[in-house]
Amino acid sequence: MEKKLAVDTKKDALRDLEIHQEKDNDTHTSLYKESLAMHRQLGGVLEVASKVRLRTIHDLSVAYTPGVAEPCRRISKDPELAYFYTLKRNTIAVVTDGSAVLGLGNIGPYAALPVMEGKAIIFKEFADIDAFPICLDTQETEEVIKAVKHLAPVFGGINLEDISAPRCFEIETRLREELELPVMHDDQHGTAIVVFAGLLNALKIVNKELNELKIIISGLGAAGVAIFRFLVRAGANPARILTCDSKGIVYQGRKNGMNSVKEEIARLTDPERLKGGLEKAFHNTDLFIGVSVGGVVTEDMVRSMAKDAIIMAMANPVPEIMPHAAKRAGARIVATGRSDFPNQLNNCLSFPGVFKGALSTCARKITPEMEMAAAHALAEVVTASELSEDHIIPDPLDRHVVPAVAKAVADASLESCVARKSHEDNA
Repeated sequence: MEKKLAVDTKKDALRDLEIHQEKDNDTHTSLYKESLAMHRQLGGVLEVASKVRLRTIHDLSVAYTPGVAEPCRRISKDPELAYFYTLKRNTIAVVTDGSAVLGLGNIGPYAALPVMEGKAIIFKEFADIDAFPICLDTQETEEVIKAVKHLAPVFGGINLEDISAPRCFEIETRLREELELPVMHDDQHGTAIVVFAGLLNALKIVNKELNELKIIISGLGAAGVAIFRFLVRAGANPARILTCDSKGIVYQGRKNGMNSVKEEIARLTDPERLKGGLEKAFHNTDLFIGVSVGGVVTEDMVRSMAKDAIIMAMANPVPEIMPHAAKRAGARIVATGRSDFPNQLNNCLSFPGVFKGALSTCARKITPEMEMAAAHALAEVVTASELSEDHIIPDPLDRHVVPAVAKAVADASLESCVARKSHEDNA
C-alpha cells in the first residue's frame, strides 16, 4: 500500500510539473514573439547617447578639437585623471565569450549579444551606470584575458558574463590579479550575494544558525562553486555541506566528471564519503540550493529533510522542484529564480549596486569584504515588518536596493583600502 502511495505521489508530482511546463511554454512563446519583434523594430535595446549638444562651432571646439587637447594633456601626465575627465568613471564593460549563455549553452559571441545588451540596460535603468557589451570571438582562456586587459583603459569596471566553468574561475582570478579595476564574474558572485542575502533572512524565520546547517548544493558550475565558497567564508561548516553535479555526490577520490575545482571542494566536504545520486544527500538536510536543472527534486526528497527546511530552487525556466510541490512536501521557505513566484533570487538585485559602489570610490578591486557587505545590505532592505516566508528578498524592481547595496560596497572598499584617492584637487 505504501509503495503504491509513493508511486501515485510521484505520478502526481510529474503531472503537476507537466501542467506547469505547458503553461510556461505558452507564456514563454508569447514573450519570445514580443521580444523578437521589439529587437527587430529597434535594432537591439541599447544606444550610445551624447552628454553634450553640438549646436554651434563653439560647442564643437569645446567638446572636440581644439578644446579636447587639454584633458588629453592632463591625462597623459597622470592616467588616473581619466576617472575625472572621461566616461571611465561610470562605465562598465559587460564581457562574454558566449560559451555559457543563460540556459542556451555555448551559442557564441554573435548570439550572446542580445543578452549582453539586456545586461547593459539593467545597469543603466537601476544604477545609472553606462555599460557596453563586449562579445569576444574567442574561447581561449589566454586570449580572453589578453583582450580584456587591452580594453581596460576605457572602463571603470569589468563585468564578466556567461563564461563557462571551469575556465571562468581562472579568467576572473587572473584579471583580478592583473588589473587595478573592479572585476566580477556575475554568474559567480552576483548569484552568491543574492542567495546569501535571502538565506540571512530565511534563517531569521526558521531560527537556525548558519554554522549548524546541513546543506546541499546541486550544480557545480560557476554559480554553485561561488555559492559554496561564499557560504564557507560566511561561517558555514564545509563538513556539513554536500555538493552534487550531474554525476551525483562529489566526494574525494571520485574519478568521473571531476576537475580541479571539484577536487578542491571534495577535500573540504562529505567527510563520510557518501556516494550516490542527489536523493542520497537529502536526509535530514536543512537547506537545498539548486543551480542545476529543472525537475530533479521530488516531494519525497523534501519530506526527508529536517523540520523547517529551506528550498532555493533556481534552475530556469523550470525549478528543481515547483514551489507548491515543495511546500506540500513540508518545506517552510521556498525561493526560485522566477518572477512569477515569491522570493525571486535574481542577480539584478546585486550587480548594479556592487558596481555603483565600486565606481563611486574608483575602487581598484572588488574584495570579499565588499561582496559580503553587499549581501548584508541587500538582506536589510527587507524590514522586520516586511519579513515573511514569502518575502525574504526584495523585489527586483525595488528602488531601495541599489542605493543600499552601493553604500555598503563603497564603505567596504574604503575599509579594504582598495578605494583610490580623489584626484579632483589636482585637476
